[in-house]
Amino acid sequence: MRVRHYVLAIAVAGVLGGCGGGTPAAAPSSPPAPSPPASAAPTSHPTESSPPGDIPDDTVFLAYRPPDGSYEVKVPEGWARTDLATGASFTDKLNSVRVEFLKASPSPIASAGVRKTEQVARKGGTATRIVYRADSAPDPVTGKVVRDEVERYEFSRNGGEAVLTLSGPVGADNVDPWRTISDSFRWTP
Repeated sequence: MRVRHYVLAIAVAGVLGGCGGGTPAAAPSSPPAPSPPASAAPTSHPTESSPPGDIPDDTVFLAYRPPDGSYEVKVPEGWARTDLATGASFTDKLNSVRVEFLKASPSPIASAGVRKTEQVARKGGTATRIVYRADSAPDPVTGKVVRDEVERYEFSRNGGEAVLTLSGPVGADNVDPWRTISDSFRWTP
């Protein structure tokens, strides 16, 4: 009976060995690295979650010039553009960039909502920066209104003003994209 078991074991080994179908693997030259203990949990990395309205850091910006060519400002690529009598508005989801040239002083902002007013130096010149909060326009589908953080830059030249207004939801991290946009504004000759 022992002989039958021995023959059966050889036959099974031969069948299993033939299933590999390729050349036999070379023997390792050094012993394999020890495997981690079975109780070690795999390392997990937290998933990054951007707040609503956060403009991605890898956004590409393209130059916009109005028909009269009096100024240039960079705006995010792919945003929907709406032409205005005084300039243009660019929107994407919960954010917007509006740039206008006004021959008269711009409308004052209600002082009750103003959080900060200051003179700032940008590459295109000195501007008045006004920071305030306002409600967004209602969503055309849901009717939902979002509370926006707004930065408005007023650049003066030859009796007129270019007004650059940047808005997005309160809490969104748009500091870098807004700085890119406000720094890109420049008057053209």
